[in-house]
Amino acid sequence: MSKLRILYAATEIDPFLQTTKVAEFLRMLPQAMQERGMEVRIFVPRFGLINERKNRLHEVVRLSGINIAVGEEEKPLIIKVASIPNAKLQVYFIDNEDYFHRKSVLVDKDNKFHADNDERAIFFCKGVLETVKKLGWAPDIVHCNDWMTSLIPLYLKTTYKNDPIFKTSKSVFSVYNSEFTHKFEGDLLEKAKMLDIEDEMLTNLKSGDFGAFIKMGIQYADTVIKSTEDFSDNLNAMFQEYNSTKQINTISADENTLDSYFDLYNELAN
Repeated sequence: MSKLRILYAATEIDPFLQTTKVAEFLRMLPQAMQERGMEVRIFVPRFGLINERKNRLHEVVRLSGINIAVGEEEKPLIIKVASIPNAKLQVYFIDNEDYFHRKSVLVDKDNKFHADNDERAIFFCKGVLETVKKLGWAPDIVHCNDWMTSLIPLYLKTTYKNDPIFKTSKSVFSVYNSEFTHKFEGDLLEKAKMLDIEDEMLTNLKSGDFGAFIKMGIQYADTVIKSTEDFSDNLNAMFQEYNSTKQINTISADENTLDSYFDLYNELAN
């Protein structure tokens, strides 16, 4: 039995919110790893579509109250927690009134992409790491799922690399077919910055689009996984571009999926 500590960060998890396949994957994989003896923590944004009363979310006061910088602004971080029914798994929700109280996920009622989704992603990535620090729980593996989590590997390699909580943490970045066409305005690089991050480390973010976030995740993660979905020519070209410098794994959804992840985590941690 493995006693590894696995931190999962993702945009959604079933049964709290499900808009893509990521939610099902996040429901299945952590429980399977826990059943194999691993310690698990799960972090997702507290999007406004999540019914707090029905899902029994409650604030964790001792973890809340940190301010997270997004560019010039500092926003208060609220942490909520809930348990997955019929599983001994706790889910931590990253919350902030400005970013997560609207009754939608990434697009508004007119199907328009929220212009501040970049800030919401940055707040989420920074908020996850600050909360884990406050928990005092040192993860062996940080598994980041989808574009909104893509800056976590960068932060682990820079701002948090000497922090006792994250000193030995390895990161996994899973890419999904969740491409959007929106381009973010404003100074994305300044918003994403933290301590020990030079401008050249953020070069890939300059395009301000979906590819910018994916490239950041691929560049800084220790291991990259792409789902078995059909990707656009644009994304396939990106995978090709990094193939010589970074191993990009495809883990098929079959009877060996869980064993493949179990082996991957152990290999990465050792």
